[in-house]
Amino acid sequence: MKFPYGISDFYKLISEGYFYVDRTDRIPVLEELGPQLLFLRPRRFGKSLLLSMLENYYDLAKAGEFERLFGQLAVGRNPTPRHNQYFVMRWDFSMVAAYGSADEIAQALHDHVNVRIRNFAASYQHLLPQAIEIYPANAVASFQSALTAVQQTPYKLYLLIDEYDNFANELAMGG
Repeated sequence: MKFPYGISDFYKLISEGYFYVDRTDRIPVLEELGPQLLFLRPRRFGKSLLLSMLENYYDLAKAGEFERLFGQLAVGRNPTPRHNQYFVMRWDFSMVAAYGSADEIAQALHDHVNVRIRNFAASYQHLLPQAIEIYPANAVASFQSALTAVQQTPYKLYLLIDEYDNFANELAMGG
């Protein structure tokens, strides 16, 4: 048995046969909680792995792999109607430098979000009827462009934000 210490990539865990504690039976409960969820748990309590699992579950681009990824899990035997029905975008704020001047931190945040939007556009370009514009100094405008493109489709966007707490803590501790 391969133990996945420090691995928070659901796709890798399942694809490479690592031990996985199945908590997918909680997906229906999460869906009932509302459109915005905030997970507050201590570090190393599986938030990133949970987000990775949700990313794979809801991503319409992974619909063809649903059986392989979830077939042996609780939610695979009883999936919700929402599985593989969303565009999924994931931001990981642990990748954002939380040091330097306020302008440097802001630019690092814009850069990260823009990279994720660029990757999103490349991943779903065959499903998006219009191009997404990237504004280097204004990730909010880039995100609005992505939302506009998504609104032209029958799908909704599922935005997953990881390590927001780490980023905020780093900012607070750095002064």
